[in-house]
Formats: sequence, C-alpha cells, structure tokens
Amino acid sequence: MTDLLRKSTGASGKLHDITIASAKGPQSPDWNYVGFGLHKLAAGDRVAEATGDTEVILVLVEGKARISGAGQDWGELGERMSVFERTPPHCLYLPNGSGWEAEATSDCVLAVCTAPGSGGHLAQVIGPAGIVTTPRGKGTNTRYINAIAMEERDVADSLLVTEVFTPDGHWSSYPPHRHDEDDFPRMTYLEETYYHRLNPGTGFGVQRVFTDDLSLDETMAVSDHDVVLVPKGHHPCAAPYGFEMYYLNVMAGPLRKWRFENHPDFDWIAERDA
Repeated sequence: MTDLLRKSTGASGKLHDITIASAKGPQSPDWNYVGFGLHKLAAGDRVAEATGDTEVILVLVEGKARISGAGQDWGELGERMSVFERTPPHCLYLPNGSGWEAEATSDCVLAVCTAPGSGGHLAQVIGPAGIVTTPRGKGTNTRYINAIAMEERDVADSLLVTEVFTPDGHWSSYPPHRHDEDDFPRMTYLEETYYHRLNPGTGFGVQRVFTDDLSLDETMAVSDHDVVLVPKGHHPCAAPYGFEMYYLNVMAGPLRKWRFENHPDFDWIAERDA
C-alpha cells in the first residue's frame, strides 16, 4: 500500500503541508515536482510563507484575504464565499525567491499550489477575469471546469492548476487517463494532487488510482478536505448521488504541457462523446 490519501490535520489552521520531501515517505511513491498546502483561516488570522525555490499559485478557494507578496500589496482578493457557487476564483502567482503574507478579511480557505520555479514569470493576479466555467463530458460524465493556469495561459514556469465541479451522481476525470511518461507530444509526465470538497460536507467521494498492469491499484473514499496524490496511472473519481464534488488539481513535471492517454479499455467512451 502506498500513502496516496492524505487526511486534513485538523479543523482550522494549516490543514495540509505536502512538500516534495513529505510526499516521499517510506510507503510513498517517487515524487519530485508538486507541493500543496491548505490554510483554513478565521477573519483576522494571518499567515506568511517564503516561496524558496518553488513558484506558488495562491487560490482563494473560499472567502476573502488581503495579500501582499513579491514586494507588492495586492489588496483584498476573493469573492465567492462557498466554493460550490461555481464561480471563477481569485488567484495570485508568485515566483520562486519571494514570499507572501495573507490576512483573512472573512473566514477563508486558501490553497497554496507549488512546483519548481525558474524565475521566468512575474508576480500577477490570475482570475477571475479570463476564467470561464466550461462544461466537459456528456450525461453523467458531465462536469464543469475552471482552467486557472493551464498551458494556454503563460503564467507559470511549471505549475498547471485547474478546478473541477462534479454534480452528484456523476463521474469525473473519466474516462480513466494517465500522464506518467515523459514522451512529448504523445504524453507528458505530470504528478498531480486532488484537493477534494463535498457538498454537503458530511458525504464522501470515491477515487481510484491504478496502472495498466495493476502494480498500483488503490480505491479510496475521500472526505471533505482530503488530498489524493497521483504519482502515476489512471485516476478517475465519482460523486455519490446527493453529494456534489469539487476538486482543485495541481500538476507539474519536466514540461509544462498536459498530454495524456485514455485507458485503452475505456477509450471508446471518449470517441463516443467527442
């Protein structure tokens, strides 16, 4: 068993602190690119961090905060008070070798997405302008995407970040697909984290991570605020009837491009729905 499911550490404060080093436990997979942190703050709480050798995209998942970083005051960011409003988020990109500080001006959830930085991009606000909530899939495979920082937006050195809203009773990240080979343009190697939310929060979702040869094959029940690591393999998930699912994806690898292959046994679904 690998340690792919990461539970939140409490009800407030820093709920997750997944770094390259912390992901490489004795039962954990090789992990070299993606980091993920999560702060759940009450109004008036403050948090500050240095970026070190990583670039950072801060995502205001819920609530509002006044943020300074990379030597600039960015003012109050954030608008949606519940992630399940499905509106585009306010985000902030910060390069490596800088730092940031946030003061919550309401109760808020702040995600910290990190990957190796090379100093190729300047600090900047990302969204909500330019982020359009877009449907993907058909039938009970329909979900809704907020592409925060995918490759079509030249805003980062390594990071690829997106949000997905999955209605109750629907599948997501489906058909099963993988991006675990460094073979561009056929496929790119990208590690990935899934930060999950459920509405109502008492529910659960399901995520499976498996390779073609089933040398890795884990199915996990995910709760509100859980994180799943995807080092390789296919990684579909599903929301049970009565509970809608949100997840925030962070991807990074040697090349900032997203190229994947569907599992051959499921590729007919993509062809049918094209």
